[in-house]
Amino acid sequence: MNPDQLLHLAQVYRFLAGAFLYPRENWLEDLPDLAPILESLELRFPAPVPSSMDLEALQADYRHTLGLSGSMPYETEIGLPDEFRQSQEMADIAGFYCAFGFKVGGTVRERPDYLATELEFMGLLALKQAYAAGEGNLERVEICNQALISFLTDHLGRWIELFASALTLAAGGNADDPFPGKPYVWLARFAASFVRSEGQQLGVDLKTISIRSAIPTPVGPELSCESCPAVS
Repeated sequence: MNPDQLLHLAQVYRFLAGAFLYPRENWLEDLPDLAPILESLELRFPAPVPSSMDLEALQADYRHTLGLSGSMPYETEIGLPDEFRQSQEMADIAGFYCAFGFKVGGTVRERPDYLATELEFMGLLALKQAYAAGEGNLERVEICNQALISFLTDHLGRWIELFASALTLAAGGNADDPFPGKPYVWLARFAASFVRSEGQQLGVDLKTISIRSAIPTPVGPELSCESCPAVS
C-alpha cells in the first residue's frame, strides 16, 4: 500500500475502535464520510447499512447488544485452556503494545485484550507504517508490516469472526440475518469483514476460532465459587 492508503487504513481502524466504545457521539452519522475511504481501499460496507437513529437510541442498542454480551469482546476470555495461558496471552498482547509505544489507559480504561483496544493498536501500526513509507524508511515499513501480520495472525484475526458470530446469536439472530435494525451486530460484521480483507491484503491466511468449538476460558479457583464452603 502507498502512504495515502495506509492512512485510510488507519482511519478505518480508528473509526471501528471508537465505535465499539460506549457512544458519546453518533458514529452512524460518520458512515457517509467513511464510504469514500473504503472505496479508496477497494472495499465497501456490508449491506444493508443500518438506518439512522438518534444518539439515545444508539446508546440503548449498545446496552442491549454489547452491554449484555458479557466477556465476548475480550480475546482471552474465549478458547484458552486455563487462566495461566490467559496470562501468557495478555502478556504477549502487552508486549506488542509496549514495542510500539502504545499505552492502554487514559479517559477510557480497558483491558489490553478488549476489541476496541486491539483495533486502535492496528490503526496505530498502519499510521506508523504510513509515516515510515512517506519518509522512505523501508526498514521501518517492514517492521510495521511484520507487526501487522503477527498481531492479526496471533490475536485480532483469530477471534473477531467468532465475536461477530457470537454477538449475532446473542442478539437473537443467525448468520444469514442482515439485522438492519441492530447497529452493533452490523458493526461487528463489518469489523470482521474488514479484518478479513486486511489479512488477504497482507497475504495472511487467518485461522479463526470456530463458534462450535469455542468454550469460555476457565476461571481460576480463587476467582470462582469452587472453593466456597457453601458449595457441596
